[in-house]
Amino acid sequence: MSAETLTKETGEIYVSQTRRRVLGIVFLGVALLIWLVFMRGLDPEMTSTMRLYPGGSTVVVEDWEFNTLNALRILAVGCAVVGAYQLVRGFKNLTGLAFALIGGMFIFAFLSWAASGGRLNLAGMLRIMFIRSVPLTIGAMSGILCERAGVVNIAIEGMMLTAAMVGTIVGSLGTLWFGLLAAVLTGGLLGLVHAVMSIKYRTDQIISGTVINIFAVGITSFVSAKFMQAYPEINSSGIFKPYEIPVLGQIPVLGPVLFRHNIFIYSMIIFVILLTFLLFKTRWGLRLRSVGEHPKAADTLGINVFKTRYMAVILGGMMAGFAGAYFTLGSVGRFDSAMTAGRGFIALAAMIFGNWTPLGAMVAGLLFGFSDALAASLALLRVKIPSEFLLMTPYLITMIVLAGVVGRGQMPAADGQPYIKE
Repeated sequence: MSAETLTKETGEIYVSQTRRRVLGIVFLGVALLIWLVFMRGLDPEMTSTMRLYPGGSTVVVEDWEFNTLNALRILAVGCAVVGAYQLVRGFKNLTGLAFALIGGMFIFAFLSWAASGGRLNLAGMLRIMFIRSVPLTIGAMSGILCERAGVVNIAIEGMMLTAAMVGTIVGSLGTLWFGLLAAVLTGGLLGLVHAVMSIKYRTDQIISGTVINIFAVGITSFVSAKFMQAYPEINSSGIFKPYEIPVLGQIPVLGPVLFRHNIFIYSMIIFVILLTFLLFKTRWGLRLRSVGEHPKAADTLGINVFKTRYMAVILGGMMAGFAGAYFTLGSVGRFDSAMTAGRGFIALAAMIFGNWTPLGAMVAGLLFGFSDALAASLALLRVKIPSEFLLMTPYLITMIVLAGVVGRGQMPAADGQPYIKE
């Protein structure tokens, strides 16, 4: 039985005594870590400076400078208070919020310690966080579409990689919009292949996804080495330019962070809102979710299970293709072998972290994007942490999420189970 259960009488989440105590001890451990590691040997006169101006705006915000030791004391005490309350009484259905609060305080304590005696561009880091979260969030929504209909899709990585290559070639020969369309259609085509193998022929869905991933690595490496390096004119698509939203783009701090991006960042936000509405507020979403929860009952009510799953997997493939286009048409303007670097698998972790919901997946994507931005910023600050460890940060967070430290999610009941019509 899960440590967290939903009570029928009140609708609140009941957290077991063991989990409550373990989380309380973990929270107190975070406070102790801040006190013993970050504050130890720190000069009482040392200050940290956070830059709140990422650039690109006419509204310049002054840097935020504060005493590092005092800030760390406040954060350590805050973590201790939250930990003590969790240990004694527990936050019940606010456990996730408490976990996020502790995580936020620990991250800010770490940044304050890393920036002691120096300057950290906090606004720039937040901007990079949003940019790096795009393929993860959109890739996670690809997984949500598929798994909400009962089909496991671990081929997101391969779909993204292949779409990135095709989008670059078409974008180089034509226009960026044609390249984007080609990338989306490529993802949809691979989604169709996955759907045929897993729905019609009832191939093991993990094996089907693995085959697509292996094919994607092989075909993209071959085309890149054989043609794209020999003919650089087909590997220079360029990128979509940033567009500042009028008025909003001039808001201090938030404007340059949120409202000065290209179409991929804005599309991510639109997709999250739209998919949330479609899945949970429309008949279409109810039918799709019913197929993933209880396909036999859905079939009895007249819902075409096979058609619904085909539609969901193809749409999921198209979403993965859009995410893949980001790597080339939205970021660097050229294709390199294995440039997705496992982001498709991190997107699956974001899907699980977000409990198979678009908004939760976006929060998880921002978390992983922040870890990417953190690694880059700490390298510039020359923090005494091996660069290899900093590069591992996003993948370590992925492993922690998949290990279930943040609690168990509720996956669709029929996820990964082929349906046989009687």
